[in-house]
Amino acid sequence: MQSRFQDNFVAPNLSDPRLASKRAYRMMIDGRSVDAQSGETITRESPGHRGKVIGEWPAGGAADAELAITAARRAFDTGARPRMSGAERSTILHAVVAKILDHVDELGLIECLETGKPLEQAKGEIGYCADLWSYAAGMSRGLEGATHNNIGENRLGLVLREPAGVVGIITPWNFPFIIVSERVPRAPGAGCTVVVKPSEFTSGTTIRLAELALEAGLPAGVFNVITGYGPAVGQVLAEDPRVDVLAFTGSVRVGTALAGLAAAGVKRVGSELGGKGPQIVFADADLDAAADGIAYGVYHNAGQCCISGSRLLVENSIRQPLLERVLELSRKLPFGDPLGAATRFGAMVSRNHLEKVASYVAAGVNEGAELLLGGDMVDAKSGNFFLLPRFSTRCAPTWPSPERKSSGRFWPPLVSTRPRKLSLWPMARHLASRPASGRADLENAIQTTRKLRAGRCWINSVIDGTPELPIGGYKKSGTGRELRRFGFDEYSQFKGLHMILGRGQPRFQHS
Repeated sequence: MQSRFQDNFVAPNLSDPRLASKRAYRMMIDGRSVDAQSGETITRESPGHRGKVIGEWPAGGAADAELAITAARRAFDTGARPRMSGAERSTILHAVVAKILDHVDELGLIECLETGKPLEQAKGEIGYCADLWSYAAGMSRGLEGATHNNIGENRLGLVLREPAGVVGIITPWNFPFIIVSERVPRAPGAGCTVVVKPSEFTSGTTIRLAELALEAGLPAGVFNVITGYGPAVGQVLAEDPRVDVLAFTGSVRVGTALAGLAAAGVKRVGSELGGKGPQIVFADADLDAAADGIAYGVYHNAGQCCISGSRLLVENSIRQPLLERVLELSRKLPFGDPLGAATRFGAMVSRNHLEKVASYVAAGVNEGAELLLGGDMVDAKSGNFFLLPRFSTRCAPTWPSPERKSSGRFWPPLVSTRPRKLSLWPMARHLASRPASGRADLENAIQTTRKLRAGRCWINSVIDGTPELPIGGYKKSGTGRELRRFGFDEYSQFKGLHMILGRGQPRFQHS
C-alpha cells in the first residue's frame, strides 16, 4: 500500500526562480481590466517565503462593486447570455475548459504561492476544476423544465426554467479556484451573470479565470471580479436589489450577517459555512488504510479545509494500535516549502492565523489536553507561517466548539476523544457532522451515514469529490446545494404555465 505521507521538514528555498517576480492584476468589470477607483492596491507575500511579494491587485470598494453590479445587470437585462441556446452556452463553457487545461501550470503556481498549499496539490486542484467546468458545460445543454399532460382533457401545464438573474459570489482563501469553479460555470450555464468577490489573500487565480473566460467567448459583463477587503463589497452584494442571488462560502459569523442583510430585500442566499467533523473508525477497520485516511483527512491543505476530519472517534478495542499508526504517519509527514517537490503540508495562510491556531493549542494543553505530537511553530524566526502537525487526546474546554468554523478552527491539529460510558455508535451519531473513514463493514458504515445529519459523508475515503454528487450542509453548515443538477437549480427560477386548450368552459356568466 502506498501512503500519502513520508519524511519531514522541507526548508523554503528563497532563491527559487519562481519567486523572482511579482504578478500585477486588475479587476474585471464589463469585459475590461480596471483598477480600483481609489487607486489603492493590496500586495500579497507568499506565506511560505517571507519577504517575497508574489501578487498585487486592486483594493476595490463599494463604488467598484456598484460598477460591477451595473455591468452584470445590464448584461443580464439586455445582453445575449440569458437568451442564448443551451448549445451556445455549452460551447463557450467547453472553450473555458480548454483554456484552463492550457494554463494548469500557471494557475497552479499562482494558487500555490498565494495560499501556501503544495504545488502538486494546487496543480491537481486546477485539473479537477477543469472537470467541474466540463460537467457544467455538458449539463447546461440539457437543462429543462417539466410538462404535465395529465391535469385534464383540455388542460396542459408547463414548468419553465429561467435564469435567476444577477448572482453575487463571495469565495474564501483556502480553495479559491475550486470554490469559484463549483459556482461560476453553473450560473452562466443557467443564463445568469455574476459578480465574484474573492478573498483579499488569494485573488489571483479568480482574476485569471475571468480573463480566460473572456478570451474563450464569455460575453462582457457576464463574469465580473471585484478584489479588495470583504465588509464593504460583501455588504453591497447582499443589500443591492439588483443582485438576485447571493452565494457565500466562509464562516458562520459572516454568513449569518450577510443572510440578515439579504433578508431585508428577500434575496435568495446559498451558503456553505463548513463544519469540520469527525472521522469514525469501527473495530473491523483495516488499520493501515484507516490511519492513512485519517492523516490525509486532517492534514490536507494544512488543515485549512472546512471538511477536514479534525476529530477522531475510535472503538476502544482498536484505539491504541490505530493511534500509533496515525502518530507514525504524522511524524513522517513532509511539510514546509510549498514549492518543494516532496511537500505534502504547506504553510498557514497568514501570521495572524498561525498565531491564533498556536494559541488555541497552547491553551488546550494548559487545561488538560494530552499533546502526543507537535507543540510549536516551525521556522517562525524566519517569519514563515509553518505549524508542526499536531495530534492530541482529551479536547480542552477552551478549544473552539465543533459547531463553529472560525479562523481558529481552520487548523491541522487532530483531536481524539475516548468513548467512556456511551457506546461508540450513539457518540458518533451525536457528534458527527461530516465523514466516516477507514475500511469498515459496508452495512455498518452505510447505516451510520444514513443516520447522520450531514450533507457530505465518505466511506473508505475522505475529502473526495466529483461533479456528479451534490455538496452542501445541514444545520449551521449552510443552505442550498452545489454541483450536479442542484447547482443549476440554485441559479434558476421555475415558472408554472397553465394552458386551456380550446375555448374551455365559461367560469363567469352574466344573467
